[in-house]
Amino acid sequence: MRHTDEELVFRCLDGDTEAFAALVQRYQHAVYATAYHYAGRYGGAEDISQEAFWAAFRSLPQIREPEHFGAWLKGITTRVAANWLRRNAPRLRNETPLPRRRALFALDPESAVHDGDSPEDLYEAVHRAVDALPERYQLPVVLRYVQEMSYEEISRFTGESYDEIRGILNRAGKMLRESLEQERIVQSQHGNERQESG
Repeated sequence: MRHTDEELVFRCLDGDTEAFAALVQRYQHAVYATAYHYAGRYGGAEDISQEAFWAAFRSLPQIREPEHFGAWLKGITTRVAANWLRRNAPRLRNETPLPRRRALFALDPESAVHDGDSPEDLYEAVHRAVDALPERYQLPVVLRYVQEMSYEEISRFTGESYDEIRGILNRAGKMLRESLEQERIVQSQHGNERQESG
């Protein structure tokens, strides 16, 4: 039997640590994706995730709407990420992050890039296109296509309605396709210029 977030929160408040473990399991991917979205580093995302869950556990008695635990946890995660970035900003300026995971989005690669492009080029083009999206669209896109979360799970975590998430992802998908098509055209023009000058 799957318990609601609200039931699990009340069980946690009654001292059931297994209930909090169930909440962690339910939201660990979303929290990690959010942390990584802000930190851009695996180690930083892990630190932020752990700190966010610890902060949520300590603050659980103050939750006002237990049925919206996911959105509440997202708020904690973004605050923890902002604090982590402030604390680590001097060190991060001199550090080169590892490349992001090679997750490719649910786009048609044939229409997204020029035929001669490598998977790494496709990944970088998708990454640039996602980064160019409005900020409100970026996290839902990462949660859907990298973490493979359902619309309902994204809705629960972000606090947006199911229909809002569906609309955001629909608009983001169109913007990504347009951006990648534009990049393909630009790359094609640069390729033609190099051939003509060569």
